[in-house]
Amino acid sequence: MKQPINRFAAATLTAAVLSLPLASAALAQPTMLAANDTMDSAGQAVSDTWITSKVKSTFIADQNLSGLDIKVETNQGVVSLSGTVATDAERDLAIAKAKEIEGVRDVSADALKAAD
Repeated sequence: MKQPINRFAAATLTAAVLSLPLASAALAQPTMLAANDTMDSAGQAVSDTWITSKVKSTFIADQNLSGLDIKVETNQGVVSLSGTVATDAERDLAIAKAKEIEGVRDVSADALKAAD
C-alpha cells in the first residue's frame, strides 16, 4: 500500500514543480502590464519636465529674451508660455525658440503678453 502512495506523492510533487513556471508566468502578466503603464506615464512626466527645463534654459541663455519673466509649463509635449515680455518681437521669438526644442508638439502662448 505504501508503494502506490509514494508514487502518487512523487507524481503530484513532480507535476506541481513542473507547473510552477507556467503559473508564475500567468500570474506575472497583469503585473507586467501595470508596470509598463506606470513606466509610460513616468516616461511622459520625465519628458515633460525635460522639455520645460530645456525651454526655460534656452530662454535664459538668449540675450534677446527676458527668460526670467516667462513662465513655462509642459503637458504631453505641449508647451504653455505665460507672463509679460517687452515687445511682440520678443513674444514671437519665445514661441519660435520653444518650437525648436526636441519633443515639443505644440506651443500655446495665449497667456504670454507683450507690454507695448
